[in-house]
Amino acid sequence: MSQSRTLPRLFAPLVLVVAAGATGVAATPAAAGPAAEARPLGQVIPAPASVSEGGPSYALTHRTRIRVDDDSHEARRIGSYLADILRPSTGYALPVTERDAKDGIRLRLGSRDASLGDEGYRLESGRHGVTVTARKPAGLFHGVQTLRQLLPASVEEDTRQRGPWKVAGGTIEDAPRYGYRGAMLDVSRHFFSVDKVKTYIDQMALYKVNKLHLHLSDDQGWRIAVDSWPRLATYGGSTQVGGGPGGYYTKADYKEILRYAASRHLEVVPEIDLPGHTNAALASYPELNCDGVAPPLYTGTSVGFSSLCVPKDITYRFVDDVVREIAAMTPGKYLHIGGDEAHSTSDADYVAFMDKAQAVVGKYGKTVMGWHQLTGGNPAEGAVAQYWGLDRTSAAEKAQVADAAKNGTKLVLSPADRAYLDMKYDKSTPLGLAWAGYVEVERSYDWNPGAYLPGAPAESVLGVEAPLWSETLWTNDQVEYMAFPRLPGIAELGWSPAATHDWDTYKVRLAAQGPRFSALGIDYYRSAQVPWPAE
Repeated sequence: MSQSRTLPRLFAPLVLVVAAGATGVAATPAAAGPAAEARPLGQVIPAPASVSEGGPSYALTHRTRIRVDDDSHEARRIGSYLADILRPSTGYALPVTERDAKDGIRLRLGSRDASLGDEGYRLESGRHGVTVTARKPAGLFHGVQTLRQLLPASVEEDTRQRGPWKVAGGTIEDAPRYGYRGAMLDVSRHFFSVDKVKTYIDQMALYKVNKLHLHLSDDQGWRIAVDSWPRLATYGGSTQVGGGPGGYYTKADYKEILRYAASRHLEVVPEIDLPGHTNAALASYPELNCDGVAPPLYTGTSVGFSSLCVPKDITYRFVDDVVREIAAMTPGKYLHIGGDEAHSTSDADYVAFMDKAQAVVGKYGKTVMGWHQLTGGNPAEGAVAQYWGLDRTSAAEKAQVADAAKNGTKLVLSPADRAYLDMKYDKSTPLGLAWAGYVEVERSYDWNPGAYLPGAPAESVLGVEAPLWSETLWTNDQVEYMAFPRLPGIAELGWSPAATHDWDTYKVRLAAQGPRFSALGIDYYRSAQVPWPAE
């Protein structure tokens, strides 16, 4: 955990446990200091597709400039982002300029190398500088994240630190395995402010995550303003698990999250969970209930007890209005309609409802996403099913999803006993749940998305996502403790070639991230499976 921040009282016993358990763990060399050599080019997360090391390193100095092409607004914006990260710790001016310079950092857009795709980049380092080249702005931004990790961890500090600031010589050529690399934040069970969401976005971006899935509605809270149904937010969003004050995003708040995510090259995927997980909506508008009686607001953690009234016409006017307003605000491709744990909805009603809800999403120009229970009905053409089953999930349920994939449904993989960041690490973890089992760092990393679901065509897999449910979480420290260090591993499964996936080498690279987590103020779990350096 970070030593520079005060931990919540909840963590005090855990610090003693971790400290006691870490005494037998071998340590990697200390973080880069004044006499340290440059970090090897391959010692980053996610692992690059190709690394060629050799030649002299480059050292940032007070003469270093960040050079961008004179016709590229996006390159200048990314250059300014990089300068803002590096200036506080190095103390250097690092001007972002269009003028030629004898040495420095050059950010180039417009490569004709098709192998880089929309998100790939090439990083070349030598005595006179570092050049990051990409076809598209997202690739340039991802290349900058690699450059950050090649510099000493102390570069992330917000006060001046000692150098040198070296980047090893050589070339990285890199592009992602999958186009969908997501993380989900549940803001419904506990509400997280715009600033808290921004913090998580920045942490995701460092590891090349490109989708932020926001779980915006559930039994415990409705978190997005809808003009045509205002009580959804003002009443349905007024509480949360445990009975706290709750909260919701105004449309301006939501647009600010969208703007900030886009500046970090993340696409926001909004989720309105239907037809179950809807108590907040049912409590706000009695007409959505079959008996016309609104239930009380709910602050517990049970699931499966709520359902929209499928036969009523007003249910579909409600769905149409909500989807229309959210789709109009959301520039991204996807709109998630949930569909899980609808235990209070009959099978026939579930299929009928999901058919109509999917059509509404298509009507407003979005690609529908749903949890994998969607495959029990009639997935729309082009629909995406998010699989959250377990290794021990029945063969029949897995086959249902695989059959849908064979028929064209795309998949995002989030197996709960691998990728759910709210699962406890072990029985001593003071946060999180354990219904899917304990998920230590190795288990979270040690699986192959391309071969995980028997019978599903490899080409049906769009990528991976790491959901973080918030029944037991309400502060940034708690989010960080459960997400780190597992989130970087899921990000690597989504980005890096399958051939690079090896726990023994990964855990060493992960250990080297420890000082960076601390420099960033991330309160992470010091798993005994990882040889963390002494800090």
